Amino acid sequence: MEIFVSFDDIRLFQWIAMIVAASLAVVMLLIKVPHTEHATKLTRAKSLVALSYLFCAFIFGYTLSHHNVAQYGLFSAMTLLINVAFSTSTLSFSLINLLGHRYVDFSKLLISIFAIFIVSMALIEVFFNGEKDVFNIVLIASIVLFTSMCIYYIIIFDKWYKHSIMMLEKYYDEDEEHKLKWVKFCFILAMLTEMFVLVYMFFLRGFMFVYIGFYILFLLYFAGNFISFIGSHKLLLDAFGHWTISQANKSAKKKRKRTQKNAVDKDAGRQDADFDKVRELLDEWVKEKKYREYDKSREEIAAEIGTSKELLNQYFAQEMGKDFRTWRTELRIEDAKALLLADKKTSSNLIGELVGFSDRSNFHRQFTKLVGCSPKHWRDIDGNIAAEKK
Repeated sequence: MEIFVSFDDIRLFQWIAMIVAASLAVVMLLIKVPHTEHATKLTRAKSLVALSYLFCAFIFGYTLSHHNVAQYGLFSAMTLLINVAFSTSTLSFSLINLLGHRYVDFSKLLISIFAIFIVSMALIEVFFNGEKDVFNIVLIASIVLFTSMCIYYIIIFDKWYKHSIMMLEKYYDEDEEHKLKWVKFCFILAMLTEMFVLVYMFFLRGFMFVYIGFYILFLLYFAGNFISFIGSHKLLLDAFGHWTISQANKSAKKKRKRTQKNAVDKDAGRQDADFDKVRELLDEWVKEKKYREYDKSREEIAAEIGTSKELLNQYFAQEMGKDFRTWRTELRIEDAKALLLADKKTSSNLIGELVGFSDRSNFHRQFTKLVGCSPKHWRDIDGNIAAEKK
């Protein structure tokens, strides 16, 4: 095999891709996942990513070992299609498992890998020994199969992504969706890599080096975000753990709620006393500006003020007519309105963080929704919206 290649030779990019994929696979294997109660599936997802990268390095090495084959460009496109089909399946499966509170059936992935293996062997066989028409038929069948798999993973991913966001919203009183956006973006990129190969094979012959360059960047981007997520995985795992426990005790909770409801019906006076106590605790909580703290579950907040989550929810539903999350957001926005006018040198983003918004886009969205203008505009008009409307 020739080792030295020119810059305009696609083999240069294949060499780089092989080295990058192999290096990232080693890094993934060496990284240790923190030992927590619900981190097993994260370890499995990490192993799948490492396996995908190892396979990627192997395929690029296999392609380079046949650099003397006729129609090397077509051969490279074919092996890249195989490579992307495998990595799309494994990476998609690993992302789906990051989003689920339980590990998705591994047999589904094995079926996909087995199908890819059979089709890949058939493609390679007809490329070397079959006629052009036979190769085209097998190639089209392969594309149909790989596209169907992509559609399947898109449906499954969408389901679990929405489910994970729902669990975060139930467990945290902060908008945490922005911390999972990288998962969605990486999944979209994984789908696009396969679509780009199809476009290349049918329309853009001769630009293989551009696509491989994009694929290298994708591998680096995915690995970087995945490694970063390993360090902050507790965000999701806490919510998943809470979901698992709550589901396991669902029937017990229903019985307890019925008992509590009966007790409340029998003693309305006691409920009023409980609500008065919650009101006092919340007044003290507001005075201490505890609403500025974020990344706390509702159970933690209830324990902090000295009550239960159930009583807190009941108080807001019956006395306030709104949920705790909405009430706290309003407190934060009122706080931000005052700070924006009191200190005009401090950036609005910093003020958003100060009052409790961990994500600046969420701060701007909530401020505009409740106030009717952006934080910057509020500061520019000195908070005089009424005069501006006139």
